[in-house]
Amino acid sequence: MRTGARLTLYGLGLVVAFGGAFGVAGAVVPESAVADWTEGSEMNEHGEGHGAESTGAAGGAASGVKGLALGVDGFALSSLDAPAGVGEPGELSFQVRDHAGAPVTAYTTAHEKDLHLIVVRTDGSQFRHVHPVLDEASGAWSIPWEWAAAGSYRVFADFTPAGADESSRTVSRTVQVAGDLVPVEQQPTRTAQVDGYTVTVDGELAAGASSGLTFAVSRGGEPVTALEPYLGAFGHLVALRDGDLAYLHVHAEGADPEAGQTAGPEIAFAAEVPTAGRYLLYLDFQVDGQVHTAELVLDAARGAEPTDPEGGSHPEGH
Repeated sequence: MRTGARLTLYGLGLVVAFGGAFGVAGAVVPESAVADWTEGSEMNEHGEGHGAESTGAAGGAASGVKGLALGVDGFALSSLDAPAGVGEPGELSFQVRDHAGAPVTAYTTAHEKDLHLIVVRTDGSQFRHVHPVLDEASGAWSIPWEWAAAGSYRVFADFTPAGADESSRTVSRTVQVAGDLVPVEQQPTRTAQVDGYTVTVDGELAAGASSGLTFAVSRGGEPVTALEPYLGAFGHLVALRDGDLAYLHVHAEGADPEAGQTAGPEIAFAAEVPTAGRYLLYLDFQVDGQVHTAELVLDAARGAEPTDPEGGSHPEGH
């Protein structure tokens, strides 16, 4: 695990087409649309280093983009099989395919799993972080699945192919789930209640600057000091930018926990976001073998204006 990891979220426009009551589409982001945001910034990931190019379904490329494309560096997410509507029990399954279109069956374990699957509705609700099972014969990943609410969902597959020089990839598809949609409007909140636990976050996000975020976990007014390692860390954070769901998958700062070690009540992260805006934070933590997910929302303030060599500032838009 990389310690002292920074969060970097790329704010990108997302163009998605849907087909039928249950359809999927890949998103293609032109390179020109992201060049200014990606220049000079670092994307955290499960592996050391990252791919230089993300390729969408139509063959377009977006340098440095992760999580907003159907394919990355020749690796692509197949179509998804899943229940069509709310309350229909079934299975969610898919393949990761390589440059030749063959299913990938060999992976490098990262944060204790070969693949991390993030599923979230496009309004930021209905978040799930799960770990499907691989059928090595067919290369198909699958997990029992039932949709709890209708709407448009983004499915992120985060993985590292086997190979000494391979790095992590994040690819995604969009799924439409039939049914009556009740949208959720995300509002800033620094406190979340989940399964009897209270989680608060301290710190501010500022565009273009590294910001410290500290999450504190309590129960019944008492600090929780029995946080257990989960996926190789005491806390696991997924952050999505509201509006386009730009994606990042990171872990807490600090050394890797040892077997049997506990910690708490605080979990620290360092975050760097490129633009002002609203960010959706999903904190996974484990106590007594049970994983809980706290959902919080922070607004990133506008950062300092750039200055010219003579010390003057440039007004916005100049």
